[in-house]
Formats: sequence, C-alpha cells, structure tokens
Amino acid sequence: MQPLRKGRYLARLAETPGDLQAAQRLRWLCFVARNGAEGGGARLDADALDADCRHMLVEDAATGRLACCFRFLPLAGGADIARSYSAQFYDLSALESFDAPMLEVGRFCVHPDARDPDIIRTAWAALTRLVGDTGAQMLFGCSSFTGTEPAAHAEAFAMLRARHLAPRRWWPRIKAPHVFRFARALLPGQPDPKRAMAAMPPLLRSYLALGGWVSDHAVVDPVLRTMHVFTGVEIRSIPPTRRRLLQVAAG
Repeated sequence: MQPLRKGRYLARLAETPGDLQAAQRLRWLCFVARNGAEGGGARLDADALDADCRHMLVEDAATGRLACCFRFLPLAGGADIARSYSAQFYDLSALESFDAPMLEVGRFCVHPDARDPDIIRTAWAALTRLVGDTGAQMLFGCSSFTGTEPAAHAEAFAMLRARHLAPRRWWPRIKAPHVFRFARALLPGQPDPKRAMAAMPPLLRSYLALGGWVSDHAVVDPVLRTMHVFTGVEIRSIPPTRRRLLQVAAG
C-alpha cells in the first residue's frame, strides 16, 4: 500500500526494524503500562506473530510522531484461520468454511495523549485501502476492554448480547480457560444504548457501526489485564452509505 495522507496525518506501512520497534513501544504504552500490567525491561509489546504480520503506522506528518498503529494478517480464506492470533483464544472452526480472503486486524492502539478524531479516521482510511488491495471479504480480530471484572462492563456486555451476537453459521466457540459468558446477566433490566455504546472500545464501536458482530463471551487476559471479544465484519454486510463514505476517505 502506498502512503496515505489525510490532513496532518500520514498512514504508511512499517518498512524497517526501527518502524516495528516504534509500533511495539506504542503498544507497550497502551496495552502494558497503561493497563497496569506486568512488563519487561525492554518496554516493547512483541510476540511471535509480529513476524507474520504487516504493521500500519499513523504518524503526525510534520513531526513524525507515532499517533496510532495496528498490525494485520491477510488470509486466503477460512481454511487458514488457525494461523491467526484470535485462534489462540477462540474455537473458530465454524469460520473455516469462509471461502473468500480475510484480514485479521490486531493490536490497534492510539497514543494515550492523542485526542484528535482524525487519527482514527486516517487509520480507517488506511484499513479500507487494505481491504481493497487484498480483496478481503471479512475483517476480524479481538476487541479489548480494560480490566478483568465483568461488572465494570455490564452495560456494554448486555448490549452486545442483546443486539450484536455473531450469526450462527460463524459462531465462535469457547476455547480459552478463563471466559465470561454474556448469558450471565449483570443488569436487572435492559441496557441503555447511549451508555453502552460510550463504554465500548473505540475500534469496536466502529466495527458495530459497520454491521459487525461479536462472540457470546469475553476472554479474560490476566497478563494484559483486559477482557476481549472476538469481532467480525463481513464486507458485503456493511451498509451502502457507510461503505461509500469509507471508500471516499480511502481515496
């Protein structure tokens, strides 16, 4: 993908070991230090999958400061889904029959000091460009909630259970040892839609606005001190108006 400029921000692929380390430092800041997790002395969030993935950087074009990053793994189809990061935590055997290219998106993060909504818009423009370049017909990944206490996310989890569960044909099943099943009600009544959406991670909000869906349980990660849900978006199911807006943004 060629670099993509939107206003003051530039989205580009990591090309050097230094680029990758910059992404891993930002990930450490967002997923380890910010969440109070135990981290090593290197102050890098890195794993074996980094070598298989490509990495997108969103930088301030004037200063070169990294504002956002994510990694992505193109798959030829569902038969390859065992290679994904998500498959470590979810039984994704139902998705093995998906017969079109897929794109796993992970480690999406924005610098804690960054507040400009154009950062997310630039990242989504780059992601839309990647979907076009790879021919992906499904985006998927893990959407993380900070903390490991389900009660803190009761409103959001109730909304996911009520409105956004995966279609049965793609249903992600339990694999991880520590999970919270959405069937366990945490609220006495119905969730408030505005409060529930405000409590969603920003990336998950974007996925849901595109018609995305989630697993019926959250995986508890005691190391990163987060809870995450499997999230999928079928490209053909994105509402036409939103699809046009994304395509215009991607240039």
